[in-house]
Order: sequence, then C-alpha cells, then structure tokens
Amino acid sequence: MKLIANGIVLIFLFGIIPFVSSCNSNPEKKKTESGKQVQEVESKKTILFFGNSLTAGYGIDPEESFAGRIQSRLDSLEKEFRVINGGLSGETTAGGLSRLDWFLEEEPYLFVLELGGNDGLRGIPLTETKNNLLAIVTKVQAKYPNTKVILAGMQIPPNMGQEYTEEFKAIYPAVAREKNIELIPFLLEGVAGNPDLNLPDGIHPTAEGHRLVMETVWPYISSAL
Repeated sequence: MKLIANGIVLIFLFGIIPFVSSCNSNPEKKKTESGKQVQEVESKKTILFFGNSLTAGYGIDPEESFAGRIQSRLDSLEKEFRVINGGLSGETTAGGLSRLDWFLEEEPYLFVLELGGNDGLRGIPLTETKNNLLAIVTKVQAKYPNTKVILAGMQIPPNMGQEYTEEFKAIYPAVAREKNIELIPFLLEGVAGNPDLNLPDGIHPTAEGHRLVMETVWPYISSAL
C-alpha cells in the first residue's frame, strides 16, 4: 500500500512540474516509470495471512514473523507474490468473521486462516469456534471461488480439561474435510511448549520460533503456488 501511495504522489508531482519549471529534463519519462512501479505492485498476486497475534508476530519485528519470513523467501526466489499480514492480537474467530469483509475487498490468490487459539484459551463453546471457522471459509470461497484456502490447525494446553482440549484439536481437521481445504495439522509443531523458542509468556514464539513456524508453513505455501 505504501508503494502504491508513493507512486500516486510521484505521478502527481511529475504531472505538475512542467508547468512550474523548465529544468526537468524529461518529466514524461519519470511519470511513466512511476506509473510502471505502481502497476507492478498491483499486478502481484496476494497471499493473505488472516489470524491473531501468532500471525501478527507479537513481541518481535514484523519481518521476523512467520508471515514476514514467507515474504522474504518468496522475494529470494523471485516469486511475484505479495504477503498481506492480517494478524490482530487477541483476535477470536468471531472477531475475525466480523472484520473479514474489509480484507476481502481485494481477491487473494491464497488465504491462510490462523484463528481459534484465543477461543480455546477463553473456553469459548467449541460449536461456536467451529461454526465461525466454517463461516469464514465459506465467505472466502463464495466471493472468490478460485482462491486457495489453507487452515492452520491449533492445539491448546489442557487447562479447560482433557475432553475440551481433545475436542478443540479435532475442530480443524473436521473443518478442513467439510470445506475441502488444505490443513496444516499444527501450526506450532516443534515450537509450542519449548521455553527456548517462546517469549516469557510461554505462548508467543520468539524470532527463532517463528523461523521454525515458517518452515512448517512453507511446504503448504509452496505447494499451493
């Protein structure tokens, strides 16, 4: 978005300079080049990561989050994709459903859904969490049938009891089967519960933890592309 805004400003400035000064050697060329830059950004397909603080990269620099690292890898491979980080700390599935329309103003090539962890930690009824996840996927598929959807599976500590914990874990494969979408079995595989890979809160990964999360996510992204 920043690049697009800059491009618009440049187009405006170079458009008026010929009327102000005769010192500009070739304003039309600069105008064309800035317009081309805007066009190149707009032409890139988007990958939308839609989630909570795990996606947002709570406690670390955005570039070090797993979504930011995905962008870096795409760039290094010269892949024409632009990552949009739609992570919001504290987000629940209900909150995600309510703000989804804003993110769907532009068609994503790939939609990665990472929500539900906060539902589980708060003991929200499992049927509500599942129905919200289904509704999010349904809305994406209905508006953009060609968008590929990946669901990131989550697990929670047994604070709410073993039965709740197991049923929560089962929500994700059930949603993936029902909506016929790709499932990452557990987003935090090899990271959750490891104090060396998590911040002092024991919930959010460190920069190194996010690097490992990126390696878990990357094969699914690469395959979808």
